[in-house]
Amino acid sequence: MVLDPIADFLTRIRNAQAAHHRVVDIPASNLKKRLTEILYEHGYILKYKFEEEGNGGQGVIKVALKYDNATKTPVIKSLKRYSTPGLRQYRGKNELPKVLSGLGIAIVSTSQGVMTDKEARTKGIGGEVLCEIF
Repeated sequence: MVLDPIADFLTRIRNAQAAHHRVVDIPASNLKKRLTEILYEHGYILKYKFEEEGNGGQGVIKVALKYDNATKTPVIKSLKRYSTPGLRQYRGKNELPKVLSGLGIAIVSTSQGVMTDKEARTKGIGGEVLCEIF
């Protein structure tokens, strides 16, 4: 049983990149699916595929990791968990973090769904800051 599924998601990606794997399998949930979509939209991963389980389970997310062609280094330099189950980090619309002065993204869980810090700032809402990626 995983106590912090978001930290598990980030750690699986971090470990797969350290081992230079092309694809990583992650147990699926609706939150993890949305995190994967955000990573794809912002160009941090090549592609992804949701595979459903036949017996009512959540299934698996297959994530194809992205590497720089010239140096063979991962595109994602850092994955950092911000809010944890033991210490939730909520921020208002004016307090949302800017990762590397806007070069990275922070993923925020808001009342209108999971989105990036830029989208939340545009909509004028705050929420729980889940993680930072650059």
